[in-house]
Amino acid sequence: MAARAPDQAFDASTQEPGGTPAILTRAREESAQRLMMGYALAGLFFMLLPGTFLGVWNLISISGQHASVNAAWIQAHGHAQIFGWIGTFILGIGFYSIPKMTGGKVQSARRGWTAWALWTSGVLLRWSTGVYQWHWRTLLPLSAVLELCAFLIFLRSVSRHRPDPAQPTRSGPPLWVVSVLMGTLGLGIGLVMNLVASMYASLTGAGAAFPGTFESRFLTILLFAFIIPTILGFSARWLPTFLGLKPVDETALRLALGLDLAGVVAAQAGLARLAPWLLAIGAIASVKAFHILQPGERPAKARGVHSSFSVFIKGAYIWLMLATALGVGAAYFDRNNGWTGASRHALTVGFIAGMVFSVGQRVLPAFAGMRVLYSPRLMLVCLLLLNLGCALRVSSEILAYEGYWPPAWNILPVSAICELAAVTVFAANLALTFKQPPAHQLKAVAPA
Repeated sequence: MAARAPDQAFDASTQEPGGTPAILTRAREESAQRLMMGYALAGLFFMLLPGTFLGVWNLISISGQHASVNAAWIQAHGHAQIFGWIGTFILGIGFYSIPKMTGGKVQSARRGWTAWALWTSGVLLRWSTGVYQWHWRTLLPLSAVLELCAFLIFLRSVSRHRPDPAQPTRSGPPLWVVSVLMGTLGLGIGLVMNLVASMYASLTGAGAAFPGTFESRFLTILLFAFIIPTILGFSARWLPTFLGLKPVDETALRLALGLDLAGVVAAQAGLARLAPWLLAIGAIASVKAFHILQPGERPAKARGVHSSFSVFIKGAYIWLMLATALGVGAAYFDRNNGWTGASRHALTVGFIAGMVFSVGQRVLPAFAGMRVLYSPRLMLVCLLLLNLGCALRVSSEILAYEGYWPPAWNILPVSAICELAAVTVFAANLALTFKQPPAHQLKAVAPA
């Protein structure tokens, strides 16, 4: 079966290799679509409630007290955002799209639902343990075990797919696949680290929050060894088509991935000033690889989404460069976590959430049975609110935390409200999209 772009319909009338009947193929495709929507809706739940709502509560508390809140609460918020939102989205997209993009068969969704149950249970347990700390010495490591088991099911499922023999052979996998595989490996390492740290905390009674030095290295793994390579891989696959850009400069992309990996290794080795430079140069290389700031060769494919979505994708990569530049500044100027916090927020909200809000509203409706996005205008609203909130947060966090301009503390809650509104609109738009029938059914009932 030929690899399909995310905006192409699935042809259920053809047979899979080996003569799979078309009716069975159609049923499996519909089952895969329901699985993907299940992951997407779970991700939206974690993004909106355990993730963003708790983050807003934490930020308002910090702004009022001018001091940090319980570290376990902050880590619970971060875990819900990284694993509960981004991780759930990536697993869902992976279960649905990787078999198709590598030429594999559409498989039974049973393993996907088993992984979904384990993953969401583990993330929810981790969040509630961090917030309430009820029997945390038992439940904290249990949550890590559940997440790791879900990942192993995912890994086994996607690794079963092999290229279609009818496809042209080549010396190795495409670079975008290599990048996604790097991200998958990074997620696996992060989950193992999470399990080891949870068991250590449980056995020693050190508390439900991980130590600060470990948490910093842990976040570097999750952000730059898991999420960034995964986004770069899917960017290489989709952005040239979506934005009409020049073909990916694979030499620059290899350099970006190599520098990203080197930066992660340097951070784990405690080279606190070398690592940010490597990551910053890697970010610049990734922008060069995708020609993201250059005029496109063809018009962007904005059918079904707001016409400005290409602008926000380019803006997300600007946030990536700004985030890593702030990381360099943090290595020299950070005293009270202002520079570090601003760098992480520019990365997680400006780049990662910016890419999810832009590309996600383009591909997720297509993966969900070729549905049409409910409202392109709501897409514009959530992207504007997200970028406004991120800009307010990044600028005011440095000024407030580092004591450069104390009135900036009053801006932090405003930034939180903007971002909460953004994720609420994003979640509502996707939920309403999944609720409506697929595009072909809408056409069938449309009046003549």
